[in-house]
Amino acid sequence: MNKITKYIVLLFPFLASHLVGQAQVSLPKIFADNMVLQRDKPITIWGKASPGEVVKVQLHQQYQTMKADNKGQWKLKLKAEEAGGPYEMIVTASNTISFNNVLIGEVWICSGQSNMEWTVAQSMNATAEMAAANYPFIRQFKVERDLNTLPQTDVKNGAWSVCAPATVADFSGVGYYFAKRMYEELKVPIAIINSSWGGTNIETWTSREAFENSPEYKEMISKVPVIDLDSMASSKVKNAFARITSMNGIMQDKSEIDDFQKINYDDSDWPQINVPEEWEGQNIGDIDGVVWLRKTVFIENIDLNNKNTLELSKIDDDDITYMNGIRIGNTNQWDTQRKYNIPSDVLKKGKNVILVRVVDSGGGGGIYGEASDVKLTIGSLVLPLSGAWKYKVESIKTATNENAYPSLLYNAMINPLILYSMQGVLWYQGESNVERAHQYNTAFPLLINDWRKQWNQGNFPFYFVQLATYNNNDIREKGSAWAELREAQTKALMLPNTGMCVTTDVGNPADIHPTNKQVVGNRLAGLALKNIHRKDLICNSPIFKSFIMKDKQAIVTFETFGSALKTTDKYGYVRGFEIAGADKVFHYAKATILGNNVVLDCPEVPNPVAIRFGWASDASENNLFNTVGLPAVPFRTNDWKTLTKDVKYKTE
Repeated sequence: MNKITKYIVLLFPFLASHLVGQAQVSLPKIFADNMVLQRDKPITIWGKASPGEVVKVQLHQQYQTMKADNKGQWKLKLKAEEAGGPYEMIVTASNTISFNNVLIGEVWICSGQSNMEWTVAQSMNATAEMAAANYPFIRQFKVERDLNTLPQTDVKNGAWSVCAPATVADFSGVGYYFAKRMYEELKVPIAIINSSWGGTNIETWTSREAFENSPEYKEMISKVPVIDLDSMASSKVKNAFARITSMNGIMQDKSEIDDFQKINYDDSDWPQINVPEEWEGQNIGDIDGVVWLRKTVFIENIDLNNKNTLELSKIDDDDITYMNGIRIGNTNQWDTQRKYNIPSDVLKKGKNVILVRVVDSGGGGGIYGEASDVKLTIGSLVLPLSGAWKYKVESIKTATNENAYPSLLYNAMINPLILYSMQGVLWYQGESNVERAHQYNTAFPLLINDWRKQWNQGNFPFYFVQLATYNNNDIREKGSAWAELREAQTKALMLPNTGMCVTTDVGNPADIHPTNKQVVGNRLAGLALKNIHRKDLICNSPIFKSFIMKDKQAIVTFETFGSALKTTDKYGYVRGFEIAGADKVFHYAKATILGNNVVLDCPEVPNPVAIRFGWASDASENNLFNTVGLPAVPFRTNDWKTLTKDVKYKTE
């Protein structure tokens, strides 16, 4: 081998390794064609490159450079820009990336659970709304669902969409109608970053750091290990499998399933749980997966030639239900009442077997609700079915549930966004925290303050939607967890630069997902237009101020924010008020409007000590508004112990 050949051979591995190690400049997925950048605030741009490499960013008439650190990370800030565009943003290092059709306008983070995730296509009047949605200056970035035990620097996936009839179907309904009104009023580009996930609790959206600094949560978070997601999931499944196996609750052979439906199948060695009650608090424990529930019923001397039904209250999430081996129904919705007709030839005198295959994909699991809603009806005869049921676990879901541990969605769907300059947050969540409503008094302000700290943009606007009307099967004498959650949301208004959209008048008692997202989006936009852009409008609902007793009447005063009170009742009566004396028993009160006051009469309570208004999950009968149609905020004046006072957040 001559010297030249030898030199080339020796040099080639060096060149190859050098070229392989040369990283190209890259940016997180939030930076893409059609993006909108926040106006009137410094614009942060960041990404990766080779260690020490100089990165150049050009936007509009600005030009900035930054050298990547020894880990290849770089970050720079462009000066604030006025609303405008479209522009091209060019990022150059060893390679060049161009982003086209870039606008400067207002950027809003839209987050929460299903009512924020609910799309335009699922909303009221969807066909007409989509056909008219020709707004190229409205954009959405949809963050793909993802979870992680550790904070991530980029989202799993996502893309910017330009609003048009062909694209708007997948936009957040609340976010779109907010953006639409904002654009029509301001005539500047409006962007919504839609980072939401149905059925999620607030704890999964809050950072670990926030919990570590919270007296309420720091003990809880200290027990959650800082390990990767796969290790966390493996540990959960292993512990659950061992626990249930020790009770003979795991199906060892799936061929058994064919025998389960037989009336004479011997289930004497199956463990038991109570129905209706979610299984997380019982001996099955906190699992997601497939569980078979079995109940034997004896029917003697009954005429079976009737219209017969089986009711199983609600099942989280999906079920297939059999009676004596015959499939009689199935439902794929966790909050829907199950009521199945039984064919006349299925029931038998003597022994009958009910078998339910429950699929729990996340969160709570099993048959839940009121015991009176779990029953077998044969003609006029009602046989209660609540109490002990037998169970076998078919399979345990190996993937980690989005609600299984705190911070999972914060890490994957919020942390990657916190350097992105924005105007504020729109938040619609709380349904999944109703059973722990009292603790929401701590959890909600914790999240707001946490996000403000993480974004480091001061006390940016944080506007949220109070829970809508929904029939959560309240027992009036016991109270309402739904109302408690609304109260916790109202208390969050004590934080600076917050605003609340009241929706007791637009909900659907039969559906936890009201489709009237237009009103919700418009009301949120009203908060932004008034508080940020100083538009002359009324955006706040009437809210309780004080009450006094005078001539055996309670006079309730409201803060009306420049408006006046009105009722939709043609006779002038206001519904939704209740009064209690020292015995803590509430009675409905006759209520009428007098100026900014509501005067209450209740002969049953001559010496009132407490008043409440709209204290129910289904508050659709509330008819107290201001003159622009915003409903009054539900409230109570007492601090008596509530249903959820002692219920605390628990991890697996």
